[in-house]
Amino acid sequence: MTHGDADLVLLAQAGDAGALGVLLARHEAGMRAVALSMLGYGPDAEDAVQDAMVVALRRIGEVRDPAAVGPWLRTIVRNNARMTLRGPRPFPVAEPEWFTLPAATPTPEEALDQGVLRDWVWHAIDRLSEPDRLVTLLRYFSDASSYDQIAAVCGVPVGTVRSRLSHARRTLAGGLRASATAAHTDLGAVNAARWREGRDMIATAMRGDFDRVVRESWWPDAEMIVPGRRRGGPDLAIGGMTSDLEAGVRQRLRNVVASGDVLIWETDLISPPHDPEHCPPAALWLQQLRGGRVGRFTLFHPVPALV
Repeated sequence: MTHGDADLVLLAQAGDAGALGVLLARHEAGMRAVALSMLGYGPDAEDAVQDAMVVALRRIGEVRDPAAVGPWLRTIVRNNARMTLRGPRPFPVAEPEWFTLPAATPTPEEALDQGVLRDWVWHAIDRLSEPDRLVTLLRYFSDASSYDQIAAVCGVPVGTVRSRLSHARRTLAGGLRASATAAHTDLGAVNAARWREGRDMIATAMRGDFDRVVRESWWPDAEMIVPGRRRGGPDLAIGGMTSDLEAGVRQRLRNVVASGDVLIWETDLISPPHDPEHCPPAALWLQQLRGGRVGRFTLFHPVPALV
């Protein structure tokens, strides 16, 4: 039996990953035609299509009119292409509000947590290779989501970022059918534990005991990297935190993203009242784990999102 678009959307909204896979395959040609008409042949057009597919993975549960899913997908592609033509944008745009249920804008992680495909998506991300998983997490779940910023965090050329993202997105889309009938563990408790761990560690650091955090959760030979500036080990991290605390800088945990051996914390940096421009407004802590402990730590200050 061949299902219509509306039936496939309803099945996908009920948690049927295979139905979403069929839906995306059915409309991929139309989505690509929109991208090519606006951007011509090249990687930008492919990015616009693939980013739209990831938006669909995250937001299919919010589609108001299931029969209009084709225009919904093509509109996401069109908006992505328009933003590419206007200039860099750090995050692929979402669908227009007249296709979706009215709601407060969630964070990327909240959007997945609210969606019926949440556990499938996170398990699929977990199965990516570490390089592909890292760029995927940065692109779709962090503030350092432009190609340039991802390249800086990862220490690779922009072309490598594009290649890894392309491979990751195709793997995710292709896995929809393969894992359509698989049962996945509810990851809500795992995510909650990561948040508690992050809050506890940041609170300990703010009390002036960051060296204990490092001793308990880092390997002695862990490497710290500040892109474009310096490299060092645990002592560099402890010294930097101590200097910030002595200057009156405080940090507040805002976002936690975790998959396999990649852990990302995003924090708000709060400058002291007497020196409001002392530090950038935010920091991204990329922690690459080895045996459950930090083996490599990258500190990055994302550029604020364009509006």
